[in-house]
This record gives sequence, structure tokens and C-alpha cells, in this order.
Amino acid sequence: MLFNEVKNYINGAFKSGTSSKTHTIISPLDGSKLTTFQESTMEDLNEIIVYAQKAQKEWQKVTLKERAQVFYKYKQLLEKNSEELTEIIYRENGKIHAEAKAEIDKAIELTEFACSLPQFVNGENMEVSKGVFCASSKVPVGIVASIVPFNFPTMVPHWTIVNAIALGNAFILKPSEAVPISSQYTAKLLKEAGLPDGLFNIINGTQTTVENICDHPAINAVTFVGSTKVAKIVYQRASQNLKQVLALGGAKNHILLLPDAHPEMASSNIVASMSGCAGQRCMAAATLIAVGNCETILDKLIGDALKIKCGTTLGAVISKAAKDRIEGYITEAEQQGARIILDGRNTIVSGKENGFYVGPTIIDYATADMKIAKEEVFGPVLAIIRVNTIDEALAIENANPYGNACSVFTQSGGLANYVTENASAGMCGVNIGVPVPREPFGFGGWNESRFGSGDITGKSSIGFFTKEKKTTTKWNPEAGINWMS
Repeated sequence: MLFNEVKNYINGAFKSGTSSKTHTIISPLDGSKLTTFQESTMEDLNEIIVYAQKAQKEWQKVTLKERAQVFYKYKQLLEKNSEELTEIIYRENGKIHAEAKAEIDKAIELTEFACSLPQFVNGENMEVSKGVFCASSKVPVGIVASIVPFNFPTMVPHWTIVNAIALGNAFILKPSEAVPISSQYTAKLLKEAGLPDGLFNIINGTQTTVENICDHPAINAVTFVGSTKVAKIVYQRASQNLKQVLALGGAKNHILLLPDAHPEMASSNIVASMSGCAGQRCMAAATLIAVGNCETILDKLIGDALKIKCGTTLGAVISKAAKDRIEGYITEAEQQGARIILDGRNTIVSGKENGFYVGPTIIDYATADMKIAKEEVFGPVLAIIRVNTIDEALAIENANPYGNACSVFTQSGGLANYVTENASAGMCGVNIGVPVPREPFGFGGWNESRFGSGDITGKSSIGFFTKEKKTTTKWNPEAGINWMS
């Protein structure tokens, strides 16, 4: 196999899971076997907790500025090892190299923000009455566990790893069982950067491992990124066990295309959004709502999509099951009367015949009640719905249960503001196909795209990874006594 066995990472050392169940990791590129890992048990998690608790107590005593120094070194190591990390993501996830490299670049950006936390985490001190002072400070929550998806093996874990640890917490990562290799290298680089043992840990597994994380009484906070169905389950189960929880679910992002949009900018951005990362991202353009006569732009969009080639400018989807599911959505839309303008079904890449590929797909004349327009497809598929007015388009956007992202393409500032002000989505874009906020702004949607409060990145994440401690002080006897003394 191409890679060594994937192992848990416990107190600075790699160690196989103790379950007898073995998982094999398959490359979406060509169906080859990459590596294996042993499922973990509650005993494995208990061992992590023992070391994590001890390490966190000592780490909390270290100043935030000193903690941040570790991540300055870590950032440099990410840059130094960028090519190797890119290749790993390419192999295990199936992204093209450029997309894998961009993922590392984003992990570096997230780490840079963690280095800046000393400038953002400030307490308050105020004389609230004569001789009486109130002060507030941020203290870590304790042990944070993050359950992450397959689509971004490095970037999404870095949404939480760097901020959580820099803010004084111990951390447990549960990688996706489909792409666990990248996390092994994260552990190695963090150790090389000087992070004390016990603060960063990895536990590999599937559903049982997630349940163990939700149930373990020593884990103080849990984050999850994945489907809405599982996000709800994790949120409910972990919350019932009195944990702080932020669970990000699925999405059905809409792009409103207005006739006055810049043709080239609109077309290139929409196609990139639809096809980037093989459509396997919660911010991908999934449904295009064309308002009025947009024929010129739509024609250009189809032409741009035709230039995309599987295996070179479009990567693989994660598995055979994913390929079958995506193609099933396309077939059903066709049967329901939608017009398949560009068909990515049954795509085979020469030299990678056993890989899992779906070509860029554009479906015109979809209707809002079709599954292709309502459900998260998670593939390089764009459904086009045609309407006459902006209000009709917004009604479709706001009727969907998700609230992750919404974009509008127009050259009118007034119309752009009207859409962004009235769209029920946590992240909006104007002439942006993938409206991901950049640090220090936080990532997070609304409605059934997020369960819990706050955002998972940026300044908003500080409130999730810390608790606020308030201290009231009086030293001078002449301050007197009141009913709160």
C-alpha cells in the first residue's frame, strides 16, 4: 500500500486502535488501496482523555502569547511541507493538485489567525462603584473534540485545531474514515513545532467513535461538520450530555442570476463554484435561479462548463456510492422533465478507469419541487430554475430548509443589497460564486445548516472555545457596604 497504517495519536505517539475491525482506505482517483486503520474503542478514548486532561491543565498556565509562538513555527512547517501535504490530499480525496494546494494555503491562513489571537482576546476591567472593580477574562473550556468530513481533509480540521489549542484547550480530532491520512501529518508537524504531548490527539473510527465522543463526560465541547441529518443527531446527543456543541450541516446554495450581470465574470465564477472540489463542498453553487432573460450569460456558462475535463481540471468524487447517488439525482431530474444540457454521467477517465468520476452537469428547466433543486447533491451538478422576478427567486431561496449561502450576480448595487438583505442565509455573496468569509470573519450558516450558536472560525469562534470568568474586587474598607456586598 502507498501509505503506512493510519493510527491513533495519543500523548505524542502513534498507536493502533484496539478494535478488531479493520478499515481499508480506497483512493477515489483509481480505486487503489491506500492504507488501513483499526477501529477505536471507548478504551482508546479513555486513554486519550487521561493524557489530555493532564496536558491541558499545564497548557492553560501558559500565556496566550507563548501558546501562539507554537503556531508561528507550525505555520512555517505547513509552508515547508506544502507539496507533500498536497499530494496526500490528492491521493486520498481525489481533488486535483491545484485544489489540494489551495486547501493547504487555507490551513496556513487559519493558522495565521490563531497567531493573531493575542490581539483579539482581551478582557475588561471597570470600576463599577466607588472602590469596587469588575474584571472579565477568557479561560479555556477544557477538552474539545472535532468530528470532521471527507471533503476537506486538512482545511476543515484547521477550522478548529489551531484556535482551540491556542486558546488553551486540549484537542481530539476524529477524522473522516474516508480520508484519515492527512491528519497523521498534522500530528507530526504539530509535534515538530513544539506543541506539548497530550494537547493534540487523533482517534480513528466510524459511528461508534462519534457516539463515544458525544457521551464521554470529560469532553467539554464538540464540533461537527457534515450532513444535516448527522449534525442534528450529534447536536442532540452531545447537548443532552451537557456539552457545548456547534454542528454544521448541509446546504443547498442558490445563485440568483440577473440579466444585467457581467457575462464573463458571472459565467466563470458560477462554473468554478459548481465544479470546484467536484462540487463536494457546502459552499458550492447547486441551484442557479435565472431571473428574466439571461440567455446570453447561460450560453456562455454552458460553453465554459464544456471546457472542464475530468481528471485534469475536475477531480473525482469520494466513492462509488457517491457517484451512483449523484447520477441518480440527474436521472430522476431527467425523468421528471428537466433538460440535461451537459451530462456528466458514466464518465470514465483514461488510465483511471476504476476511479469515481462524474463530469460537469448542467440541468435546465428544473422546478423548485424537484429533488435536484431541493436536496444537497454534493457533486458537480448545477440545476437551473427560471423565474420572472427577484421576489420569485428569493421565495425559492428562502423556502429551502438550509441557510448556508446565497449569491447574486448583478451590476446593480441596489438589487444586490435587496437580495443580500432578504435572503435567509448566513453567508451572502455579490458576484462571488463561493462566498466564504475570510478571517477574522467567521464561517457559519443559518437554519438547518447550523445547530448551536456562533461561528466555527474567526473572532466568533473565541466565544465557543473559551468561557468568560468575571471577578469583582474591593480592597478599601471605605468603599462601604451595600446589599450586594
